Amino acid sequence: MSNWGVTITENETIQYCFPNNNLSCTRNVKPGAEYIIVYIFISTISVFTVFLNLLVIISIAHFKQLHTPTNVLIFSLAVADLIVGLILMPVQGIKLIEPCWYFGEIFCLIFPFIFYVVTAASLGNLIIISLERYIAVNDPLRYPSRVNINRAVFSIVVNWVFSCIYSFFLLYESLFYSEKNYKCIGECILFIKLEYIITDVLVTLVTPCCLIISLYLKICFIAHKQAKHINSLTDKKAKSEKKAAKTLGIVVTVYLLCWIPYFIAALILGQDTGDSFVINLMYWILCMNSCMNPLIYAMFYKWFRISTKYILTMKIFKPSSEYFNLFMEEK
Repeated sequence: MSNWGVTITENETIQYCFPNNNLSCTRNVKPGAEYIIVYIFISTISVFTVFLNLLVIISIAHFKQLHTPTNVLIFSLAVADLIVGLILMPVQGIKLIEPCWYFGEIFCLIFPFIFYVVTAASLGNLIIISLERYIAVNDPLRYPSRVNINRAVFSIVVNWVFSCIYSFFLLYESLFYSEKNYKCIGECILFIKLEYIITDVLVTLVTPCCLIISLYLKICFIAHKQAKHINSLTDKKAKSEKKAAKTLGIVVTVYLLCWIPYFIAALILGQDTGDSFVINLMYWILCMNSCMNPLIYAMFYKWFRISTKYILTMKIFKPSSEYFNLFMEEK
């Protein structure tokens, strides 16, 4: 076999990842058309995810009407989703079709850490949003005193710090003893022990999802009960709370649909296939969740559609645009 490779079929060739290095890993080269189609798809989804989440971030940051505890939490979720679109989606998409790692050893160590931090922070945001919605529905009279922007910001900071600490301990062995996992140059494989995978399932899936689902069921029960005793003065607020609860339910459902396949694959395949096509595909499905959240907001929140119109038409650069009324057009 030469440094550049040898043809093994009409449509596939084996090449070295780094042709001038005898310690290089090898890769199967597929027809150019397949690469082009997949790269276009990956680029489109990544750009779309970044664009949508930037709209959410700019809307909440710019318009004063959106400076509420609920939207501060949505802002944090959008930041996590933005990082997914900027970093995780492109790299994970390339790993899906390109077996060689060209981003260097340092980023090979950092990338899984970023992935786990962002996904853990996203789940933490959903838990906090669920708690906030539960308080809003269950105890509306004391809600303003119990929930405010400062407390929402504090909970977000705690969530991100916890996500960093948890991810560090989960990946400690991979971060500091990674050299034993590499068999050749151009390889970047994340090995996690089965007991760590099981721990991760309990910490980031079973426990929080049971908490979120139980809170959501309580929210639905309370909202249904309150609907029977509703009057004209509270009708608008009750509808708003019901819409928020419905939106939360859809966000959580989409999140679970994206997460459950990954954990099933991880438990079945175990640590030895941590860089397999199936696991990389599951990672990609996880990333797709970050593109879905802004679309859900667009479907259920008219303020998001109105603020998007102001942003795209450059009206946010007008004097006092931050005081525009985003709820005037809502019926």
